[in-house]
Amino acid sequence: MIESRMLIGGELVAAKSGEWIDSLNPATEEKIGRFPSAAKEDVDAAYVAAEAAQVKWAALSSGDRAHMLRNVAAGLRQRADEVLRVEVMDTGNTISKMKADVEHAAHAIEYFAGLATEIKGETVPASSDNLHITIREPYGVVGRIVPFNHPIKFAAHALAAPLMAGNSVIVKPPEQSSLSAGILAEICKQELPPGVVNIVTGYGRSAGDAIVRHSGIKRIAFTGSVPTGLAIQRSAAEIGVKCITLELGGKNPLIAYPDQDPEKIAEVAVQAMNFSWQGQSCGSASRLMLHESIYDAVMEKLLKRVASIKMGDPLDAGSQMGPLNSKAHYDRVCSMVQAGLDDGAKLLIGGKRPEGDAFKKGYWLQPTVFGNVTSEMRIAREEIFGPILSVFKWSDEAEAFRIANSTEYGLTASIWTNDIKTAMRAARTIKSGYIWINNNSAHYYGMPFGGFKNSGLGREEGSDELLSYTENKSIHIKL
Repeated sequence: MIESRMLIGGELVAAKSGEWIDSLNPATEEKIGRFPSAAKEDVDAAYVAAEAAQVKWAALSSGDRAHMLRNVAAGLRQRADEVLRVEVMDTGNTISKMKADVEHAAHAIEYFAGLATEIKGETVPASSDNLHITIREPYGVVGRIVPFNHPIKFAAHALAAPLMAGNSVIVKPPEQSSLSAGILAEICKQELPPGVVNIVTGYGRSAGDAIVRHSGIKRIAFTGSVPTGLAIQRSAAEIGVKCITLELGGKNPLIAYPDQDPEKIAEVAVQAMNFSWQGQSCGSASRLMLHESIYDAVMEKLLKRVASIKMGDPLDAGSQMGPLNSKAHYDRVCSMVQAGLDDGAKLLIGGKRPEGDAFKKGYWLQPTVFGNVTSEMRIAREEIFGPILSVFKWSDEAEAFRIANSTEYGLTASIWTNDIKTAMRAARTIKSGYIWINNNSAHYYGMPFGGFKNSGLGREEGSDELLSYTENKSIHIKL
């Protein structure tokens, strides 16, 4: 049993109310630990500590801040095996895929530490006889609310840019899987001045809402669903003028042109759907759009690949797909299977709990593929965040673009063609913020990640993210 603690003011603490949230292994529904259930009073205490620490933190040289951030990254690597086991049991993600998450978390911290000298202002020739400059200053206390699919990866990333810019931070990990946040709290307690990082666990309706509504927290970033993102905007607007960035998921198309090899497209379609994460990834290519000339050949090979996916104990290195993260999420994803059937889509494979004693408990759902999907169906429009792939057939490029742009989302897209003119035409026409050509799923630090339309506001994973945690001040010097 793991009992995780929050980090507030440099101390590892329980909630003031004494309340806890149980953490269940989604593969077995067994209790594996608990973490504090914070409320407004805990967030208020975290803010007081963060505000007190921020001035001294910002006064350090950027090099000193970078050095301490690199120590946090090193601390994560030192405890990588411990974090990995906790994350697998807490999320249901398979151990073979989850191994990379700690390294990704450490890399994100080191990347932003490496931008220490890039928090630059400008000189502007606004007049001929004076000096006009801009400088960048931190907001102060920043709030970041992170999702459940990659807890340690997103929580660590959430710290990096705000801290490098001179802010102190309050992070709220996901209420479904917060156990690894306790390990991150221990590392930050050891490597950073008290109060610079505060980690507050709890439900979104209590701890999360308290962060959003705190009058002293002007800068907030959230990753999650569109409804929650809209609620954050509404709640924040009731308190004051705030800078909010949102990464709200996607309904991402993978468009395969007739010049593609069916075997290759079948392979990349399975990879891009992120079945290895149970489809629980904002960048999953959940809409596969095949040209009619390759449709039948791709589908034959695709269904064989999906049928061969091995489901099992996430701690088993041979397991290729685990359970969904929580019962509430499982119930919603199952309801979307039914919605696909109700709308007239053809269930080609999956859509039910796998057979066998190992799957009688837990939140298991087979990898699922629907055919005969049209853009009006719910499974074609809503982000399911589960292992459900919708397949479309197209004949005219304009039709493909219409389908690709027909949802409220615009996060990623994957385009597969050997013709560079065709590829660039598609990339410019599709309304998504992050586009792969003959590639999928890979993230490249330095390239801004974020979405168009209801997929969000703002960009991460590059210098844009770092500068977004500063305010620009203009200074005019009379000479």
